[in-house]
Amino acid sequence: MKVEVDPAVCEAHGECVSILPEVFDLDDDEVLQIREGELAADEVARAERAVASCPMGALRLSR
Repeated sequence: MKVEVDPAVCEAHGECVSILPEVFDLDDDEVLQIREGELAADEVARAERAVASCPMGALRLSR
């Protein structure tokens, strides 16, 4: 499972970063960066929470 972001929708609120900083990060320009590759098994539940917490609906999980 992977996380994807729609950069046209993301407003960099940072909710996802606070939930799963191992995967999400805001760069110096406040642009959301996502670690590439598959989520580890222990990251999936927090990734689901991060996706659900995005106030803009800019995140989604894919297989």
